[in-house]
Amino acid sequence: METQLDPTKDDLPLMANTSYMLVKHYILDLDVDFESKVIEGIIVLFFETGSWYRKTSSTGKGGCQSQFDEACKIRVSEPCHIPVTNVTACSSKTEYNDFAVCGKDEEGSSDKNGNHSNKEQPSGISSSKYCCDIENHGNKDFLLVLDCCDLSVLKVEEVDVAAVSGIEKFTRSAKLTAVSKELENLRNQIVHELVTLPADRWKEQLYYFTRCSQAPGCGELLFATGTWSLEIRKSGIQTPTDFPHAIRIWYKTKPEGRSVAWTTDQNGRPCVYTMGSPINNRALFPCQEPPVALSTWQASVRTAADFIVLMSGENSAEPVQLQEGILSWYYYVTMPMPASTFTIAVGCWQQVKQHSFTAAVQTNTEFSLPSSQADFRWHEEICGHVEYPCRFQNPAARLQAVIPYRVFAPWCLMERCEEHLLRLIPQCLSAAYTTLGTHPFSRLDVLIVPSNFSSLGMASPHIIFLSQSVLLGGSHLCGTRLCHEIAHAWFGLAIGARDWTEEWLSEGFATFLEDIFWAMAQQLSHDEVKGQQELKALLRWRRLRDEVQNSEEELQVLRPKKENTGELSESGVSVVKHGLKAEKIFMQVHYLKGYFLLRSLARTIGEASYLASLRKFVHKFHGQLVLSQDFLCMLLEDIPEQKE
Repeated sequence: METQLDPTKDDLPLMANTSYMLVKHYILDLDVDFESKVIEGIIVLFFETGSWYRKTSSTGKGGCQSQFDEACKIRVSEPCHIPVTNVTACSSKTEYNDFAVCGKDEEGSSDKNGNHSNKEQPSGISSSKYCCDIENHGNKDFLLVLDCCDLSVLKVEEVDVAAVSGIEKFTRSAKLTAVSKELENLRNQIVHELVTLPADRWKEQLYYFTRCSQAPGCGELLFATGTWSLEIRKSGIQTPTDFPHAIRIWYKTKPEGRSVAWTTDQNGRPCVYTMGSPINNRALFPCQEPPVALSTWQASVRTAADFIVLMSGENSAEPVQLQEGILSWYYYVTMPMPASTFTIAVGCWQQVKQHSFTAAVQTNTEFSLPSSQADFRWHEEICGHVEYPCRFQNPAARLQAVIPYRVFAPWCLMERCEEHLLRLIPQCLSAAYTTLGTHPFSRLDVLIVPSNFSSLGMASPHIIFLSQSVLLGGSHLCGTRLCHEIAHAWFGLAIGARDWTEEWLSEGFATFLEDIFWAMAQQLSHDEVKGQQELKALLRWRRLRDEVQNSEEELQVLRPKKENTGELSESGVSVVKHGLKAEKIFMQVHYLKGYFLLRSLARTIGEASYLASLRKFVHKFHGQLVLSQDFLCMLLEDIPEQKE
């Protein structure tokens, strides 16, 4: 499949060549500066050779070369920073010692049309030449492409993981051959051994990831920035297998970067947070954005002592004072997730404390399980995902109806949070557990975000953002929205869409399940549940009808890529169709069409049987990426009489 990108259109390009190299772990070390509105620091990426390249190289096919032709077709050229040290591959006549800087630089000049010039460094290399014409003795170097936008990349280097004390334990494996004892191959073998450690050694794995991230560099790498990408190469390296599998990038965000919002909270205090941008996190750190790039991460964030750092991490971080007035916050995740799910919020938040009334409510909301659900939940099966410390295999986690939770807000909203939100969380969590089973994530933070937030809520691993508007709507609006976001822990996060254009797999399920959770949390009678759900269905039908009548038809399709849904180009490059369409952000059509499809299925086969199928689907596909047909095929296996 060839991918042609037109920068004037509204499709979001996913540029990372994940079929050749796949990131497995990130380590971020960042400083947040509210005066300059910049996040600056270092990111270290650990890679495995991509599945497509491993497959083609094992069969003797030369597949890597076509990547460069494809990159030339899809790339939107932009001037770049290229550190070049005696690289004859870039020019047969000129050698560059230090940095050959061309174009988009903070000190560079630009004319009124935005064309960057570089009078101080006239011998730079254009991006298009860099992409297509770099040769090494007649062969093209391998090019690692990361998703990147609105970032100033300062330096890229290979990390000498072999220099880490104690790392020799990862060189004793029988998998290491005599050839791999060469230093460059040894480094890549160490990374391979580290990223493939079994799940029960996750603490050791995180320890050595941290040690490796602090190892010295062993040579700068060449890089260029494009409109949507960061391209990295090492002179003379022509295959992903030989390319460095641990690289370190120095970079800083830009105040206008679209992945985070610099604003003030409801008390007028400065804050910054990831607000669910259409471009995801590529303006926060260089990454691989395609959903297939499931990775773990660790992050250390330093900021002034007045601020609290919240993240989508498994641990409830406790700050460490580095110096007077500066605190460091450390988070990690061990469940591989797409980079787009990384979430951060830094502000002068206050924690809303639990009081005795709230604790009593939690005690009284441990709903009993129907025997059919209990029998299913204790049924031991091997998980279908890549290995990680999975809560579905943890007996204690499987019994946890209410996971630990915290609520944060600006101090002016703390009373409303205590009145409406805090007491609802255990009820909604317990209802979700009763319906779907094991909570995929070990804890939950809920943050009331600033008033510039354009949605009612947003779910990420371990953290939910809620709009202040839900507090003004009383318990009903607060509860239904909370249930919707809690449902995303299963549908949207633990089970992700392999193709982001199939967003109904996340939003349709969450919209359907919010009614189930909320009715159970309220402990309504059967007639009350039916009346409430019928009323909501009518209101949703009217909203859907209005949207269908007043929006572009192509934006209403649940699978806009049709038979090409889930397909990637040879290198892994793809697009999110209509991903940058401005009006799409405010549309509900995928929520509502998905909801009505699921509601129709539930009414056809009966709610009890349908919910049992949902639990089976969760158990089978958690930790994995799915397409529509995965759900529908499994459902029809359970109810063969409905196949027609």
